[in-house]
Amino acid sequence: MTKAIMIVDDSSTMLLSLHGILTKAGYAVEQARSGEEAVGALKAGLRPAMVITDFNMGAMNGIEVVRQVRRLPGLQFTPLLLLTTESQRDRRDEARSAGATGWLVKPVQADALLQVVRQLVPGG
Repeated sequence: MTKAIMIVDDSSTMLLSLHGILTKAGYAVEQARSGEEAVGALKAGLRPAMVITDFNMGAMNGIEVVRQVRRLPGLQFTPLLLLTTESQRDRRDEARSAGATGWLVKPVQADALLQVVRQLVPGG
């Protein structure tokens, strides 16, 4: 069975890029253009094997996405990655304390992204 990965980003370019990388590697991809859209889909029952979210978005940033996803039934242990241009240690610490599994700094190379995905989504 193909593993699904949700990508959350308000940039159409990033969604397109990540979608291409992940589908080429054999993953199914669900997309959301905002934190609110992502959390809504997850509340409605979507259960991806992993969520990759941008940090800097509109009303709901990536850390708030992580906090809300961690509260949803069945998603407490789903890998959650933040993908962002932010690299400050305090931001990383805040993300980790909110429940993020990891942090990747943009621009991320396809092979580096897939290496992390394969580590966190076995059998993907």
